[in-house]
Amino acid sequence: MINRPNEQGFTLIEIMVVIIILGILASVVAVRLTGQTEEARRTQAKVQIETFRTALGLYRLDNGSYPSTEQGLNALVEAPSVGTLPRKWREGGYLEKRKIPLDPWKGEYVYLSPGIHDDFDISSYGNDNAQGGEGEDADVNSWDLE
Repeated sequence: MINRPNEQGFTLIEIMVVIIILGILASVVAVRLTGQTEEARRTQAKVQIETFRTALGLYRLDNGSYPSTEQGLNALVEAPSVGTLPRKWREGGYLEKRKIPLDPWKGEYVYLSPGIHDDFDISSYGNDNAQGGEGEDADVNSWDLE
């Protein structure tokens, strides 16, 4: 082995500084991605509610009224067997996947017909799965969408 006095490696302090800088950068990126994840969930809930609105409009065109609260959103994928039965329920239903999805927080959508705010109301209770709330726990409601 040949000793070369001009060759220098990294000192322990230099390595520690680099590790600390990488840690700070990783935490900043993680915080920003976490905020984006919540916003993506809220957007997904809004899109799903809009899909329900469209399907409910088609249901009403075929049957003259919206499904009752008792029949629920399930009337979009299965012909109702309770309440006022639909006159011309569409074979195959009104949703492409023939399934009512859970909201992005794994809760069920709440459907009321007649609604308090409109002919029907659809809500996702958000992250806390409880009515009301603020921030990440705020509800996503059909009557709040443009």
